[in-house]
Amino acid sequence: MLQTYPNANHRAWRNALFVVFALTGAGQAAWITRTPSIRAALDLSVGEMGWIIFGVSVGSVIGLTIASQVVSRWGTRTGILTGALCIGLGLLSAGGGSDQSLGWLAFAGLSMTGAGFGLLEVALNVEGAALERHTGKTYLPAIHAAFSVGTLGGSGVGAAAVFAETSVIFHLGVTGVFLILGTILTVRWVGKDTGIEPRTARPRAGSRQRVRVWREPRTILLGVVVMGMAFAEGAGNDWIPLALVDGYGVNEVYASLGFALYAGLMTVVRVLGAWLVASFGRRQILQGLGFVAAAGLLLVILGPTPVFAMIGVGLWGAGVALGFPLGLSAAGDDSRGTAARVSAVATAGYVAFLVGPPVLGLLGDHTGIRSALFIVLGGVAIAIAFSRSARPLSDGGAQDLETRPLTSEQVQMTQGRSEND
Repeated sequence: MLQTYPNANHRAWRNALFVVFALTGAGQAAWITRTPSIRAALDLSVGEMGWIIFGVSVGSVIGLTIASQVVSRWGTRTGILTGALCIGLGLLSAGGGSDQSLGWLAFAGLSMTGAGFGLLEVALNVEGAALERHTGKTYLPAIHAAFSVGTLGGSGVGAAAVFAETSVIFHLGVTGVFLILGTILTVRWVGKDTGIEPRTARPRAGSRQRVRVWREPRTILLGVVVMGMAFAEGAGNDWIPLALVDGYGVNEVYASLGFALYAGLMTVVRVLGAWLVASFGRRQILQGLGFVAAAGLLLVILGPTPVFAMIGVGLWGAGVALGFPLGLSAAGDDSRGTAARVSAVATAGYVAFLVGPPVLGLLGDHTGIRSALFIVLGGVAIAIAFSRSARPLSDGGAQDLETRPLTSEQVQMTQGRSEND
């Protein structure tokens, strides 16, 4: 792999990744906090809004699919800039669709935003892995936590925008422009040619190996665990503001603060993730946090007052914070066929992110969004039931992999969604 490291100290390089990850999180929070406003402007039912949100999932899959080709051909800097441009323009388009009551434009804008998220995720994680290789230090957990910090900050700005009755197009447009400009000013500290590979050196996993891993019981069970937790995480990202508005009759400011609480406790748990796993073990933390998420969902579904629901969304965020990365870490325990297993388990998670919005939307049309969340609770319960599959393996009977971090190859194969434990 060709590498041209930036002529900057490691702190500037690391901080550049912190900034871009945080900006990406703020971009995600901007449209999530305005989903009630977008739904009202477009005059949509819960089910119809589910299909609008589905645009983000479709775009994310497209972005994740093309990201490895973009990075291997043109490098992470190009991938980061392109992803930021897609997010910024997508937010502006989604705001325009809301302002003009054009559902197709809102869908297209969110699809472009999702594509930018997918592309940025891969490019940023490849760059983060390069930083770790060059310095010999672990940075990816903290870099990923910056995304959650950005989400928290963006949700606070979103709540303020709703309180001030700021138009959706102005709020999303300004956020998009800020994200693009911030990335342009920061990306010069990122390696120019990181990730570029000669055509003959680009790895190609055989189709036979990719199919073979799905015959392994442990891989299948880990896929089920990751799917259940990813479904819960995606449902929280997509539906918490609408669940609070429709389910409890609160105003949009209160709903935005609810999402901020969700993002805030998720951030705290992710920051503490490495310590938690080292102290208690991967399987124990995965199972314990599953129960926390289940308790939070029950409070949101059955809570008698908005206060109980707010406590619930906080527990929900804390409970799902480590589900995806710990599942991927477990998939990478065996050094033989690591890439194929991690990629397979990650795919299961992406499927959950993809199908979640329309499924919950359609159910919500018939039962109400609070009752529809029972299916999310069921997914978490299944993940808890099979969490024993995340117990660490021994490498050659000698090495304890309880807290073994993902390798840079695993990070690339999971296309940006994994964290070191």
